[in-house]
Amino acid sequence: MIATRFAVAVHILLLLAAAVDRAPITSARLALSLRTNPVVARRITGQLARAGLVRIRRGPGGAGLARPPATITLAAVWAAVNADDTRPMLRLHAGADNSDAQRVQVVLTESFAAAEAAFRRALDRVTLADLAGRMQHAPEAAIA
Repeated sequence: MIATRFAVAVHILLLLAAAVDRAPITSARLALSLRTNPVVARRITGQLARAGLVRIRRGPGGAGLARPPATITLAAVWAAVNADDTRPMLRLHAGADNSDAQRVQVVLTESFAAAEAAFRRALDRVTLADLAGRMQHAPEAAIA
């Protein structure tokens, strides 16, 4: 679920970045692109707004970016949609009740923490402007 929320949030931001010089986009328009319910689009857009990435005008107003795309990193998006989740991404199994299991958990804890740190550093190097630029050159996919 976390990865899906993140992908949906980036999708929303890319749509808003593409419409930066036009009128704000409604949740119905976002939902159409996402192929989901407008409530889902509103919920995630609300998370992005609380993080200061999106501006929302209630009613028929719609949403727009609160900051330039070059200042929005994927790390900021990740933090916005996972603000309430303090658990690590890579979790250990429960029940380390013997010395072998405890040693495995020590090794995994170190390795998992390093992997998560690398993941976050990688997200911090990519901006919404980077992705929007790549989208302009991406071939259109055939709709199945």
